[in-house]
Amino acid sequence: MEGIEFQDVSFHYPNGFLANEGLNLKVRPGERVAIIGQNGAGKSTAAKMMNGLYKPTQGKVLVNGINTKEKTTAQIARMVGYVFQNPDEQIFNSTVIKEIEYMPRYFHLPEEEIKARTEEVLSLTGLEHCRDMNPFDISYSTRKFVTIAAVLATKPLYTIWDEPTAGQDCKHTVILRKILDYLQERGVGVVVITHDMDFVVNTFDRIVVMANKHIIADGTPKEIFSREEIIRESCISRPQVGNIAHEAGIEQTILFRQELVAYLSDWESKRKERQQS
Repeated sequence: MEGIEFQDVSFHYPNGFLANEGLNLKVRPGERVAIIGQNGAGKSTAAKMMNGLYKPTQGKVLVNGINTKEKTTAQIARMVGYVFQNPDEQIFNSTVIKEIEYMPRYFHLPEEEIKARTEEVLSLTGLEHCRDMNPFDISYSTRKFVTIAAVLATKPLYTIWDEPTAGQDCKHTVILRKILDYLQERGVGVVVITHDMDFVVNTFDRIVVMANKHIIADGTPKEIFSREEIIRESCISRPQVGNIAHEAGIEQTILFRQELVAYLSDWESKRKERQQS
């Protein structure tokens, strides 16, 4: 039974605070899923249960059929890699290459395999130029790619990314999409927590919306952003183009620039036809 699956999952923190309630969700191999919702909706808590950092207080979290409660966090983390929002919470080695090689060495992989994996992820993330640098001597945005590379070097079956586009420019966002394409081609499932709605609609075919500790919607970008009640309840924003269309009073759900151009072109053609008739 492949995939990450939540079966009626709830989570209480030690102080009694309920962060997630009755979650049911499945992420399949090779699928990429965006989880969105306002701060406090329960997104990060749910994501940390996916790789065993947290264990559900009710229900089951299964990774390829394995109950996370029955395994250590380290055992689950070999299957599900987690990229933290703040790279400074994850990096602890003195050079980029040592950071990437750390977990493969911990797993006692052959030296040839360690080198091959390291070169592969250095190229994929565009970090070849800073391989021998101290991670804290490079920019914050580039450090985020160090943590991505370190996670990918373990070759997990699934990866969780927390706010990967925060602090990134357009160039780095393009690299992120390239990495996601690379992972999808190799059957690696990816779950991304983000507030970047433009990144969401341009990168993901499936969106899970959370609000008030629950999953309130699960669908395509069109399905999600065409429902005003979902946008209102989850307090999410529309992507930039979608917001322009909404503010202009266009009733059709428009998410992409080419859709808006096509709509306006069609509207102008019809206007001219009315004038001529």
